[in-house]
Amino acid sequence: MPAQTPSPMAINPPSPTPSMFRKKKSSSSLGPMSTAASYLSAVRAADARARARGETPLATPALSLSSSVTASSEDTILDEGEESYSDMLTYPSVPPTSEQVYTTVHSEFGHCSNDEYKYTSQHPPGKPVKPQVEQDPPYYVLFTTYISYIILIVFGHFRDFFRKYFNPGEFKHLVPHDGYAPITSDFDSFYTRRLKTRIDDCFSYPVTGVAGRTIVLLERDSKDYNITFQPTGRKVRALNISSYNYLGFAQARGGCADAVEESIKRYGVSACGTRREGGSLDLHSQAEALVANFVGQEDSLICSMGFATNSTIIPALVSKGCLVISDELNHASIRFGVRLSGANVRMFKHNDMKDLENLLKEVISQGQPKTHRPWKKILLIVEGLFSMEGTMTNLPAIMEFKKKYKFYLFIDEAHSIGALGPHGRGVADYYGVDPRSIDILMGTFTKSFGAAGGYISGSKTVIDRLRVRSHSHAYAEAMTPPVLAQVIASMASIMGVTPALPTSTSAGTITKSRMIEPEVKEAYPGRALASSLPSWMDLPPSVRDGTEGVDRLRRITFNSRYLHRGLEKLGFIVYGHDDSPIVPLLIFHPGKMAPFHRLLRQYSTPIVIVVVAYPATPLITSRVRFCVSAAHTKEDIDTVLEACDYVGEVLDLKHGEGERWPLERITSSAVELVHMERPSRD
Repeated sequence: MPAQTPSPMAINPPSPTPSMFRKKKSSSSLGPMSTAASYLSAVRAADARARARGETPLATPALSLSSSVTASSEDTILDEGEESYSDMLTYPSVPPTSEQVYTTVHSEFGHCSNDEYKYTSQHPPGKPVKPQVEQDPPYYVLFTTYISYIILIVFGHFRDFFRKYFNPGEFKHLVPHDGYAPITSDFDSFYTRRLKTRIDDCFSYPVTGVAGRTIVLLERDSKDYNITFQPTGRKVRALNISSYNYLGFAQARGGCADAVEESIKRYGVSACGTRREGGSLDLHSQAEALVANFVGQEDSLICSMGFATNSTIIPALVSKGCLVISDELNHASIRFGVRLSGANVRMFKHNDMKDLENLLKEVISQGQPKTHRPWKKILLIVEGLFSMEGTMTNLPAIMEFKKKYKFYLFIDEAHSIGALGPHGRGVADYYGVDPRSIDILMGTFTKSFGAAGGYISGSKTVIDRLRVRSHSHAYAEAMTPPVLAQVIASMASIMGVTPALPTSTSAGTITKSRMIEPEVKEAYPGRALASSLPSWMDLPPSVRDGTEGVDRLRRITFNSRYLHRGLEKLGFIVYGHDDSPIVPLLIFHPGKMAPFHRLLRQYSTPIVIVVVAYPATPLITSRVRFCVSAAHTKEDIDTVLEACDYVGEVLDLKHGEGERWPLERITSSAVELVHMERPSRD
């Protein structure tokens, strides 16, 4: 029997570790300091005392959110704008040994100095890629899931029938009136009205502040069954495991934030008034060159919107007479772009390499419909990491097919770039594949880089053509300087920056020192050249030398593997790859989605999650989608596992196969669990 956890409404006893959500009292030995220098001096003094006692904490203290339930509580941190920097910092009675620990706020980025809680994301060289085997739930779960949908649909139509007769005004917008056609049809809006509205409170919670390690919820209540919501005035700080903040760059403080602030001082918040020839800034060309260097391609172009990157680039690549082969679970932006292009499209089963090869043989032998002429172009489009399944594309097998069948390859790395690979360069880096052998690499800056927009990279010939033919490049607005600064700073943090070489030149009796750039560019995956960054961008040493970026990459991999395997050992059915920062936990039953979300939100440590259902997923595979971040600590993942263990028992969600471990064993054996070799399921 798994260990019993406390009720979500229980009040936790005071923790001996100070909570990050409490303001420090004036009597504290490390209270608010008037200057940064005095603050750091106090930190060093406390550190020296800790060393003398031989005590060395390695991580941010565990969260305790039981005090953050009301906005009026004076010991909670809710209005961060009115507090000093030292008030935002909380730490154990014995501070960590590294001064770097205090460069970011705990609520935004949890600190960890324990190297055991880090892992390198990389496919073992020489080992074949094992197919992802999805577990099926017991038949009674599938049966009750279908029955629940039938009941919802029948009772929904029953209510519509009587309400249209007794309260016709409620359906006025669904029928023709006053000479106007209805905006939406009765049939199309049925799912929204009768199914989604029941769980709208799971999607209608406003948040404020930085979506980092924690986030502040603005509570709302509904008195008309989720049709409208009214704010209650309460604010709750919750553990955030729902944002695409993979590397933890969603921070209001730190080297990247300082670079963004400096860009605003120099350029303003928009590009107006500082445009160069062609409507671009120097930042645009620097960002495009840095992106190309980062992903290992010749050239790249950037777009101000991730969705538009796919939907406007694909029509510039293929047209009528071309064929697009698409994975059945590709993103909506890919589907929309293919539809706009006018090209023929064929789909293959998700990540099924045998089905893909059979399809390739068929389309190549048969050619175009009716005429059977050869296709002008065959383009295979897959995602590096699929956002709803957490699965990773089998890139080595696809590369073998590419050599054999001679098609073009387009990889959408919106979720994999920055989050996968020992150097954070995406799925190609993860599998050790040469990126130059991939024709088009697309990605976004909204996930791993904490910015906005997207990019397309490839050969210079292809990118030059896309600059002319792509609607997003010709007609869309350019990315703003603050966003570009965030992209450049965060990408340089992952890569590291090659330092310029000091030289001396003599002119008479005067000796001048200057810095020159190394003539030889580092091979992929290498560091960024100092000249590829703006001259005014002064990044901290830990960012420039790449140590911070490597630390973030290794932390997100550990957190992802730990949560994924921990949930499996608790007995849940979990989809996706072990190294994926997206961890889908299957709920199946639509009636359990809202209770799961609400129970975690009301847990002793409130946790913000994302529940996903039809039409984003198949009808019977409703799920919770955890989004892991490098900002999370091992203790944060422990908290999520503890909450899921309790809620899973209450809602009967533990239908997974295999050996089960009690919660205490999982949390105490986290390192062993992460490094454990997974047995074959073939």
